[in-house]
Amino acid sequence: MKFVYTLPDWEGSATDSSVFRDAVYRPNGLRVPTGQYYLCDAGYMNCEGFLTPYRSVRYHLDEWAEGNRSPQNAKEYYNMMPSKARNVIERTWGVMKWRWTVLRSPTFYNIKTQNKIIFVCALLHNFIRAYSNHICRLDSFLTNV
Repeated sequence: MKFVYTLPDWEGSATDSSVFRDAVYRPNGLRVPTGQYYLCDAGYMNCEGFLTPYRSVRYHLDEWAEGNRSPQNAKEYYNMMPSKARNVIERTWGVMKWRWTVLRSPTFYNIKTQNKIIFVCALLHNFIRAYSNHICRLDSFLTNV
């Protein structure tokens, strides 16, 4: 997974809808490329370019673990897509916390520095995803020199 937009300015207790509104309406904010969509979880508003799950329909992956595991209709199938994407996002944050200790322990940095750390970690994550094969080959080359 690659980060396409990072907004670390909010505290963890902020509601999804507040953060989303800020991201969309701020200058140089989150924009959806023409003809594309972002899958959002149920905490976000359904608006142009952003697709949220149907309400009152099975949504979380663990709801499919009980009983019949497969979607029973088109709405359940649709709801499974953002749920799977959410799972990928949570795993990606797990990888970032594993990779960079600064993300998994209490910090003494001021909030401005904390925001920069999160932003840089997302950039480094994207860089590693894009160039990991080249980095591995360079490591191998340097070891054999």
